[in-house]
Amino acid sequence: MAETEKISRRRFIKTAGGMAVGSLAFPYVIPSSALGKAGTVAPSNRIVMGCIGVGGMGTHDLKTFLSKNESQITAVCDVDSNHRDIACKMVNEKYCNEDCVGYNDFRELLAREDIDAAVIVVPDQWHSVMSICAARAGKDIYAQKPLAYTISEGRAIVDEVTKAGVVWQTGSQQRSDSRFRFACELVRNGRIGKVHTVKVGLPNNNSTKDRGEEPSDVPEGFDYNMWLGPAPWKPYCPGRCHWNFRWISDYSGGQITDWAGHHCDIAHWGMDTELSSPVEITQAEGVWPTGPLYDTVENYRFVCKYAEGFTMIVAGAFPRGVRFEGDKGWIFVRRGLIEAHPKSLLSSTIGHNEIHLYKSNDHYQNFLDCVRTRKKTAAPVDVAHHSIMVGHLGVTALKLRQDLKWNPQTERFIDNDGANRLLSRPMRSPWHL
Repeated sequence: MAETEKISRRRFIKTAGGMAVGSLAFPYVIPSSALGKAGTVAPSNRIVMGCIGVGGMGTHDLKTFLSKNESQITAVCDVDSNHRDIACKMVNEKYCNEDCVGYNDFRELLAREDIDAAVIVVPDQWHSVMSICAARAGKDIYAQKPLAYTISEGRAIVDEVTKAGVVWQTGSQQRSDSRFRFACELVRNGRIGKVHTVKVGLPNNNSTKDRGEEPSDVPEGFDYNMWLGPAPWKPYCPGRCHWNFRWISDYSGGQITDWAGHHCDIAHWGMDTELSSPVEITQAEGVWPTGPLYDTVENYRFVCKYAEGFTMIVAGAFPRGVRFEGDKGWIFVRRGLIEAHPKSLLSSTIGHNEIHLYKSNDHYQNFLDCVRTRKKTAAPVDVAHHSIMVGHLGVTALKLRQDLKWNPQTERFIDNDGANRLLSRPMRSPWHL
C-alpha cells in the first residue's frame, strides 16, 4: 500500500472509530459514499490535500480539486483572512461539515502528517521557499507556473523535488490540451519538414488593475509582512498586492515570466528541447515603464538561438500562441485554435509507429493519477524549469540591453559577470533556501 494511502486510511479509521464510540446506543449506518460505492471513492483512499494561496487562480484550483472524488481538502492557507475564510466556507459546504482548518503560515499546514499533497498558488517570490519546504515535508506538489522567481531558485526546486522523490505537476495546463499535443506531434513527426523558426507570442502590455499606488495602512486581516516574504521590504499600498504583483519586478518578470511557462513550454515540447535551453539570446528590445510602482517590461522582443539548429523569437507583437515554421509548411496553435499550411495537415493521423507525446486530457486528474502511480506528470519539474528559463533569459537580456551567451549545462552566462549576478537574488531575513 502506498504511503499516502496509509496516512489517509489511518486518519479515516481513527475518525470513524471515534464516531462509533460516541453513538453506541444507536445503530450507525455507513453511507455508500464512505465505502467507495455509488461511483465515489472511500475517504480512506482519497488523497488528502492542503491548498496554499486561495485567491484568484488559487480559488480556481481549489474548486477544481474539490470537484474530484479522489481528493479530500482538509486545510487552506492564505495571508489574507478574507481569502482564507471564503475558502474554508467553500470546503465545508462541499463536505457538509466544519472541519476545514485555515492557516496564515504555510509551515503549519505542511507540518500536518495527514496531508498528502500541497497545492501552491502564490506570488513568484514565494515559489522556491514554499516548494522546497513542501518537498522536504514529503508532500506531492501541484504548483502554479512560473516555476520560480529566478533561474537559480528554479534549479534548487528541481534538485529538492528530485531528492525527495515527490510527485510534481506544474500548472502549465496547455500540456493537457489535445490541440497543443496534436500540434507538437505533427512537428515532432516531420509534417512541416525541418523547423527553422519558432515564433512565440505572449501578452504585450501589463494589465494592471487600478487599486491605488499611494502608501496606506495595511488592511485588517492581511499579513503584509508574510505576503512580502523573501522579497525586499516596501511600504504597503493597495496596488502592490494580489493581481498586480505580476507587474512589479520585486515579485515577478511581468508578462514574459507569467506566460513563458505556457507558450515557451509548448515551443520546447514541439521541438523536443524540453530539457534544453538557448545558447544565445540576442536582439533584445523592450519598453520599461517609468511609473513609481509597475516596472516590468512591455512591447518586448528577443531572439533565442538553440544548439539544436533553430531560432525562437519571443515577442509581444506576435499573435498569442506558438507558430512552428518549417521548410515544408507551418503550424500555429493557441488556446482554442490550431491552424496549418498545408491545411490538410489538420486531418492527418499520427501513425501507430510514429511519435506520440504524453497524453493527458485533464491536468488536475493527471496529477491525482500520478500521486497514486508515482509516475511522472504531464508537466514535471525539470521540464518546467527549462520552459521558464527562456523567459528569465529574455528578461535578463532586456535589462542589460546586451546579447548574451548561455551554457545550458552549467546554467551560467558565458563571460558575463553582470548577467550571472541576476541569476539569483538575496532573500529578506529570515527566509532562505
